[in-house]
Amino acid sequence: MSAQRRGSRATLAPGGRGPYAVLQRALRLLEAVDRHPAGVSLGALARELSLPLTTVQELAEVLETEGYLGYQDGEWVLGGTFSLLGRQNREDLLRSRLERQLLDLRDELGAAVYFSRYHEGELSVEAVAASEEAPAVHEWVDFRATAHASAIGKCLLSQLDHDGRRDHLARHPIARLTARTITDPEQLMHRLERQPSTVPVLDLQEYSLGTVCAAVPVTAGSTVGCLATSLPVSQVHRLRAAAELLADRAAPLMVAMAV
Repeated sequence: MSAQRRGSRATLAPGGRGPYAVLQRALRLLEAVDRHPAGVSLGALARELSLPLTTVQELAEVLETEGYLGYQDGEWVLGGTFSLLGRQNREDLLRSRLERQLLDLRDELGAAVYFSRYHEGELSVEAVAASEEAPAVHEWVDFRATAHASAIGKCLLSQLDHDGRRDHLARHPIARLTARTITDPEQLMHRLERQPSTVPVLDLQEYSLGTVCAAVPVTAGSTVGCLATSLPVSQVHRLRAAAELLADRAAPLMVAMAV
């Protein structure tokens, strides 16, 4: 079975206690394979790591897709991606991997997909996967100045501490963009502070009339980031399922960015 076929549908079952457990298991798997330079079977890895065979297989297939593992003659070995992890190549490697995963997710959702992060006090949309059939949101007001209204912005702000949120809102005062925009700073702060990390953040026409969005956190190392999607308001019935799929895909994206 080819690497593309085995990895194309691979997902990571949450297990443990949240996405960090998935990331830890992936790292332990890489360390275990590294201890067997001549190759190691899936069964041997499962026994060594004391994990179910299906869990190890799912992890291995995702890491194979990203180039961190290889599958040769029925055994697993370290992949060629490790040779590209020098400082000079790392940024290009991560960008290429991120764009590929966003394109796959766009096609799976049938909707535009975004990866954003909060860096040096500002919101930055790092990558967008869109098409004619899955158009991106029209940025009619700078996303950096409207974090209070967008799903992306609220998801990023919810990951900051109280002082960080206050600082951002002091530099980017709240403005009414639509009739649905929250303009009361205290109400917004209250919602951000009570936002569960496991629940998608929604924008129901708060940034732009005619568009609804959902975003979920993506934390890789020190990165404060999020994965988001947008739909026409006529397809709002699809938003819950899209948000659930985003949450499922956030853990593999963390592994791809942080390993």
